[in-house]
Amino acid sequence: MKKIYILMGVASILFSCNKLDEKPTSVIVKEQFFKTQADAVAGVTAVYGELVSDGTEQPLYGREINFLTDMTTDDLSAGPSAINPNVRALSSITYTTTNDRVQVLWRQLYTGISRANVAIDQIPTISFDPATRTRLVLEAKFLRALFYFDLVRLWGDVPLVLHDPTSTDLNSLKTNRSPAADVYKQIIADLTDAQSLPATYTGADIGRATAGAAKTLLLKVYLTQKDWTNAVAKAKEIINGPYGYGLVTNYGDLFNKATKNGKEHIFSAQFDSNGGLGNSSVLMGAAFTGFGVSVPADIPADSSVYKQFSANDTRRAVTFYTSLTNPSTGVVKVYPTFYFGKYVDRTVLLTSNQSGINFPVLRYADVLLMYSEALNELSGATADAYSGINQVRNRANTGDLTPGLSQAAFRDSLYAERRREFVQEAQRWFDLARTGKLVEAVSKVATKTNVSAKNYLFPIPQSEISINAGLTQNTGYTN
Repeated sequence: MKKIYILMGVASILFSCNKLDEKPTSVIVKEQFFKTQADAVAGVTAVYGELVSDGTEQPLYGREINFLTDMTTDDLSAGPSAINPNVRALSSITYTTTNDRVQVLWRQLYTGISRANVAIDQIPTISFDPATRTRLVLEAKFLRALFYFDLVRLWGDVPLVLHDPTSTDLNSLKTNRSPAADVYKQIIADLTDAQSLPATYTGADIGRATAGAAKTLLLKVYLTQKDWTNAVAKAKEIINGPYGYGLVTNYGDLFNKATKNGKEHIFSAQFDSNGGLGNSSVLMGAAFTGFGVSVPADIPADSSVYKQFSANDTRRAVTFYTSLTNPSTGVVKVYPTFYFGKYVDRTVLLTSNQSGINFPVLRYADVLLMYSEALNELSGATADAYSGINQVRNRANTGDLTPGLSQAAFRDSLYAERRREFVQEAQRWFDLARTGKLVEAVSKVATKTNVSAKNYLFPIPQSEISINAGLTQNTGYTN
């Protein structure tokens, strides 16, 4: 299918395609575009597209979000081949208001929101099958909620924009920051609606947002807000619901092209290796740069991220690699240390920086751990709280958690389990921030001692403040 760009206001674009690497062949305005069911499908496809592709930058999921949510933590650091000084500044916690990676992620999230707003506003005006029309709008609402959830956690108060601009006047496009509480209210409203999505899909629709994905994201919102009662209730709906979720037996299957979208994958950014066009492949695969002596762009922040795994923990050999087989020569390359391995696509090892492995945004192990956490916060380490975490531990071959723990000890064990389970999955910074442990954990890394209380939020990009003086800066950052 041709890729079609749609002008939205003065800044944003939509595209429609089956393959995200095709070049644009036509340009039309949005009012001309939203006329048929095919147009509606294309509009929502464009919202999904922001997860995995950016014409000028690395993908949102699969690279850009990793810079802020993993590189700034005690898990990852910038390796010698990370030549962008802005990436290195994030790694050393010396980033400023002009950091280009901070600005890019802000732009990508708002581009996704702009596309979702257009779909939500325009699709109801088209006459076609009502059920399909409703489903497409709900998918766009789920994605808008996801984008806003990332924004409000990373920056706090952010502009809340719910409709595409009707004017090209620049002054009318300027929106000041809304209280985080209002942003969360909108996220919950969008996800509450999106719970009416189908429970499952088949065929070409696999990978789209489902009711279970909406409920899982809503569960994560409640957990972040420390709304333990609603978190427990939502987790039960997911666990007992008609979604078919479960833990895969082999942890490595979560990061394998051949086993994409399995029963543990609730919602993933859908990637495919594409012969060198990195914008549409998981560039987390840059953890492998070849069979020579080069060092990857991402390296462990220190040895603790590796040492946290016991020798019998089956996640360790998936999370890291210490040797790889050259598919051309059959020679086993043994590396002098451990490097990150989840997104190293063994099918394209001879093509540097490529990976067709999906990025797991939401998966069932997270549901079980969130359920255990919320139960413990409500009632202490109950049998049901143990059940959730023990399912994850037993899949990893580490056995049941020590019985009889106090609420505080169980909480610490739960946080440690989350770190082991979700290395490189854009979870670590969010977990440290919501639990108030960011400074304590990150300051233990010798190269990250600059971390302080201000780093619980990222700076509003200076480029945004320069064009909208009504935007205020987060505490601790100077423009």
